[in-house]
Amino acid sequence: MGDKANAHPGAAGRATAADHPASVRNVVLVGHSGSGKTTLVEALALTAGAVNRAGRVEDGGTVSDYDEIEHRQQRSVQLSLVPVEWDGYKVNLLDTPGYADFVGELRAGLRAADAALFVVSASDGVDGSTRMVWEECAAVGMPRAIVITHLESARADFEGMTRTCAEAFGADDPDAVLPLYLPLRGAPGPDGHAPVTGLVGLLSQKVFDYASGERKESEPGPDQVPGIEEARNRLIEGIISESEDETLMDRYLGGEEIDVKTLIGDLERAVARGVFFPVLAAAPAAEGSRQGLGTVELLELITGGFPTPLEREAPGVTTVDGRARELKPCDPNGPLVAEVVKTASDPYVGRVSLVRVFSGTLRPDETIHVSGHGLADRGHEDHDVDERVGALSAPFGKQQRALTHCIAGDLACVAKLGRAETGDTLSAKDDPLLMEPWEMPDPLLPLAIQAHSKADEDKLSQGLSRLVAEDPTMRLEQNQDTHQVVLWCLGEAHADVALERLRSRYGVQVDLVPHKVSLRETFAAKAHGRGRHVKQSGGHGQFAICEIEVEPLPGGTGIEFVDKVIGGAVPRQFIPSVEKGVRAQAAKGVAAGHPLLDVRITLLDGKAHSVDSSDAAFQTAGALALREAATDAKIHLLEPVAEVTVLVGDDYVGAVMSDLSGRRGRVLGTEQTTGGRTLIRAEVPEIEIGRYAVDLRSLSHGTARFQRAYARHEPMPPQIAERIREQAGDAP
Repeated sequence: MGDKANAHPGAAGRATAADHPASVRNVVLVGHSGSGKTTLVEALALTAGAVNRAGRVEDGGTVSDYDEIEHRQQRSVQLSLVPVEWDGYKVNLLDTPGYADFVGELRAGLRAADAALFVVSASDGVDGSTRMVWEECAAVGMPRAIVITHLESARADFEGMTRTCAEAFGADDPDAVLPLYLPLRGAPGPDGHAPVTGLVGLLSQKVFDYASGERKESEPGPDQVPGIEEARNRLIEGIISESEDETLMDRYLGGEEIDVKTLIGDLERAVARGVFFPVLAAAPAAEGSRQGLGTVELLELITGGFPTPLEREAPGVTTVDGRARELKPCDPNGPLVAEVVKTASDPYVGRVSLVRVFSGTLRPDETIHVSGHGLADRGHEDHDVDERVGALSAPFGKQQRALTHCIAGDLACVAKLGRAETGDTLSAKDDPLLMEPWEMPDPLLPLAIQAHSKADEDKLSQGLSRLVAEDPTMRLEQNQDTHQVVLWCLGEAHADVALERLRSRYGVQVDLVPHKVSLRETFAAKAHGRGRHVKQSGGHGQFAICEIEVEPLPGGTGIEFVDKVIGGAVPRQFIPSVEKGVRAQAAKGVAAGHPLLDVRITLLDGKAHSVDSSDAAFQTAGALALREAATDAKIHLLEPVAEVTVLVGDDYVGAVMSDLSGRRGRVLGTEQTTGGRTLIRAEVPEIEIGRYAVDLRSLSHGTARFQRAYARHEPMPPQIAERIREQAGDAP
């Protein structure tokens, strides 16, 4: 890691602006809800900021960007940034929510970071969602390390959890997942539980005692040396096997004692290359203590073993018209290319954007170009505008520390970008560019809402547009068929947060209503209808008579209109009027108020009056004819059918297929994929999968994913159709 040598040393403390990409580390913390990510961030910030230049303890305050919702739910629901300084490096810690509903915040954290720290509870283990994120990081070669928390728990088993991590994360090479330190326990308490009081470094063979609240280094006692020998030898072999020096293994096997500095250098390079994944231990500091157990070791790994932004391959960049643009990696003097990875609203300063700079240098009060990200299908408006940058700052809890600039590789909060949304690209005004977007999960849980009052209705549109601007994992739909406003979310917790933010941030109270799917109607058999519209009310009257035949067509055909009038019974100029009338009635429906489709409507005969016939009269007659044809005919209700693909672990394939069958689904086939998973393809009526995003997560313990796409409309079973008609008030 030659670039790391360019970083200039300094005091520990709260981070300011970085002057060179080599002095920056961007680390995202990943783990299931309750694994201790936020507590660990607080412990790292306390350790990094505990001692100022005068040797006094600084008041770190609250380091996580909590909002009221997080306080009420007692869990993180959004990405937060905590920058700290350690040994002259600026470390941007990105704390992500662990609950699956907020995976969009996690993806944003992965985009902004150059390395990932997987946080695993010593008493809870590794869940399926965490394994899937590990695979995502592996797919892009992101460097990773593992930290085991909750060592203070009576059920904590560091050695057992290390083996679990090797099984979960080291499928290709379990010897690439090994501990760097082993915990040391003190004397057992009255309950028999022996607390972890320190660590022993396997490479340095030093003891680091945290029992006093400060890290103290000492030599291991004679009784401790044999216990670490086996683990140390395995670690050395694991490091050497990933070394770029191919002679090292031969020298080691030949009995040569490898210098510790050489081992540490190889370890750091292997971690940065994403081929070795060290396991560390951490526990929060006791009240009044300045350093949590393992926090110093963790900061040393982050600054020494994790890569600089210079070593990360940046996402693709194009001009706004789609031409590829080559940029020098992470060049502070290059063209400005930055990305909004999170958008939030502050009650005092308005919209605040968390930005990662990939090229160039961002400065306050300059005019930049904001390129929209093309999420029109999610209710976002495309935009390409120039905006003036407000103040730049680094967050520290609810405090903000002003920054003079933000160089390539660093992160900052930008105030007052009124149009910028999450995923947008910021670039120079005279050189607008666009970054390749990151993959975001599709929101698959529909939430039909309506304003609670007239006052809420006036504010609803603006509140919803702001909500989706902050969170691109939401999709806003104005359904033209059902006339519902639908907010698509990732799950129930995601929906709860959305509604709470509407109420608390934007002052909009909404009511939930049952979500409707877009049903259709069609004729089950051939039918005839006669439309007679004859009125005389003084002056010109209205006269139009037409006779039609309606017959069903194959699915997906739509409405077909045929003219078979003979002898001018309906004058030529009024035939388009009849068609217009029947099509207008078809759009309104003929039985339960749903659009009619997949029929051929044939105009057979009719009558006209030389004076009283008109375009409007024949439109009305056409509509009446279609309604009469439906009176004595059997009308099928058609329901939308979705093509569903489910990626699920092999252990849950049977349960998922059985569940799909119970939803009137037809399984089309299965396909074995990598990682012990199966891809199931099925067709399922949309009315049966409104809550599938929630139910599948429960069924698969959070390990399955699914996608859906509209396939077609097809007849609904009679008993279900009858129930729908009764609910619509159309029962015979």
